[in-house]
Amino acid sequence: MSYERIMGLEVIDHDIYQEYREAMMPILATFGGVFTFDFKVSEVLKSKSDANINRLFTINFPSKQHMKDFFSNADYLAVKAKYFDKSVKSSTVISLHEVSQ
Repeated sequence: MSYERIMGLEVIDHDIYQEYREAMMPILATFGGVFTFDFKVSEVLKSKSDANINRLFTINFPSKQHMKDFFSNADYLAVKAKYFDKSVKSSTVISLHEVSQ
């Protein structure tokens, strides 16, 4: 079993967001995390959130604890503050769930 998060974002600066992705990928790898799907979305037909979504992705970890440890890691939080917070207007957690392999 692994643990997956499905996320929707409103990216407002795609260049800075790409820098975020490049900077966070080595940290993500140390926690066994991977992106399994990644989409740029042109139209959202239905959403439970008022936030706009133009990026949708799934991120997978070996366990829920690996995910928690990654998102609370000091190195990741520094990258997030430098790039993510400047490039993303809103984020929506669509789902958190276990995935059978």
